[in-house]
Amino acid sequence: MTRQDLLPGLALVAAIALPLVAPGYLVDVGMLVFFLAFIGQSWNISGGFAGQTSFGHAVFFGTGAYTSTILQITFGWNPWLAWPAAMLAGAIVGWIIAVLSFRAGLRGSYFALITLAFAEAFRILANSLPFTHGGLGMLIKADPRPANFQFRDPIWFYYLALGLCIVSLLIAWQLTRGRFGARLVAVRENEDAARALGIDVFAEKVKALSLSGAIAAAGGTFYAQKYLYIDPNIAFGVDKSIEMLLVTMVGGAGTIFGPLLGAFALTGINEATRALASVVPALKNVQPLSLIVYGVMLILIVGRLPDGLTVLFRRIRRHA
Repeated sequence: MTRQDLLPGLALVAAIALPLVAPGYLVDVGMLVFFLAFIGQSWNISGGFAGQTSFGHAVFFGTGAYTSTILQITFGWNPWLAWPAAMLAGAIVGWIIAVLSFRAGLRGSYFALITLAFAEAFRILANSLPFTHGGLGMLIKADPRPANFQFRDPIWFYYLALGLCIVSLLIAWQLTRGRFGARLVAVRENEDAARALGIDVFAEKVKALSLSGAIAAAGGTFYAQKYLYIDPNIAFGVDKSIEMLLVTMVGGAGTIFGPLLGAFALTGINEATRALASVVPALKNVQPLSLIVYGVMLILIVGRLPDGLTVLFRRIRRHA
């Protein structure tokens, strides 16, 4: 085993040990990083590996959050059992959007805009339908027991987010080595050439978006149980979609560690702006400042590092 191979292992050991030595604030930040990396990986599968840029991935996130919560509150399901059902719902929504979009021959910006339209349509429905409680959102009864997907100690949400992040990394790793991933890359690079090689482009794109939807839906369920509340404007909001896109583009689209590196970068920026706002009264409105910094960072990444921060990570591994 080389020193390069040791870096991921050391990083995993450090992540596992973090809650044992760090204050609660850093544990919360770490949980946000791993969670953001997980939902970012869902975008990376369709937008990075398959090259199908989406502006509406929040539709899958919100579908997962609402499906698991409705099953839990209305039908009395255990949230752990509702979790795979939510993933299935996300996969079905992904399949429907993919079939409707790709059958119509939508590509590039046209596909990106139709995903945004689907997310907005789902947001309007969630704000209107009685079984979703409309614009009031849905509250989940607090019952802090592990069997109920709730924990008294937030350290367990940290480890759960870490586990989800590891699973997403393994999926991305498999895509870089398996035939399915190779077919997605071929589709991303040139659909006509992939079709000429005998690849069923339509089927591969549908499978990619279905898998992507299932992963994002799993993230929605985690979010609902962590915060015990769902706001339809957050669950289906464009901000959540852009968040998934940004972490992948900043970290490196179509790579294994891209969403994780992007999550570290964007979470660090967000926390830095919060700290800055706490000492500079003129910067109390943190969100616009964060968005400005995000935009500048994305411009620099696209202009100077089109492959994202993964390039720097590879250089560090090469010289380690």
